[in-house]
Amino acid sequence: MTKITKIGCLHAHHSNIGYIEQALAARSDGIELTHYVDPGLVGRLSSDASYTADEGRKKVAEQLEWIAEGGADAILITCTNYAALLPEDRSGVAIPIVTIDEPFFGEVCRRKGRQLLLFTNPATVEGTMVRLREYAKMAGLCPDVEARLIPGTFELIMQGKKEEYEQALTGYIRDLSNDVEDGSCILSVAQLSMVGAARALGEERAASGASAIGNPLDPLAAHVEERILRG
Repeated sequence: MTKITKIGCLHAHHSNIGYIEQALAARSDGIELTHYVDPGLVGRLSSDASYTADEGRKKVAEQLEWIAEGGADAILITCTNYAALLPEDRSGVAIPIVTIDEPFFGEVCRRKGRQLLLFTNPATVEGTMVRLREYAKMAGLCPDVEARLIPGTFELIMQGKKEEYEQALTGYIRDLSNDVEDGSCILSVAQLSMVGAARALGEERAASGASAIGNPLDPLAAHVEERILRG
């Protein structure tokens, strides 16, 4: 009988559920996913300048403890903003915690040449880049990565306007990719909500022989299998 591993997934938006189901549930019949969606923290961080990082870390710690108490064997955090606020003291959670950006950081750090890492959520940029630099330092690597924010788009996904959001991303990234068709720069999207647009454009680019657009979802499944299913 196959052992079932219960993974509690913490999302900032319900649109991320489909991506995770596609990447993980189809990969193994030994995974049971339970989804927890809380857009409140991301909204607070984006709109309330008085809300501190310490308050955010406390909120994330409470969410993780809640998921663990629900019977999860492991936790997957799909929001880069939540990942950036992981508390150093995780004594309240005795199960493995995996963030979506960990395997992605590994992929970014192994690449050679200039890279542009694209974001839509302004509140996510600094925390993600700090985590990326820390990851690279621990690995003894020094990737050439620049963060770039796609303005005026994140509010669309938070309002449930997924189609408009992906159209805006597609237009921006297509124009940007045309500017770097000489191969001098590798493009990647940093957030799970951006994966659909990145993959659609990747198919367009493949037809002309251009490189794919990196994203945090593709490296995730193998990482989860190694860290959770085999670990």
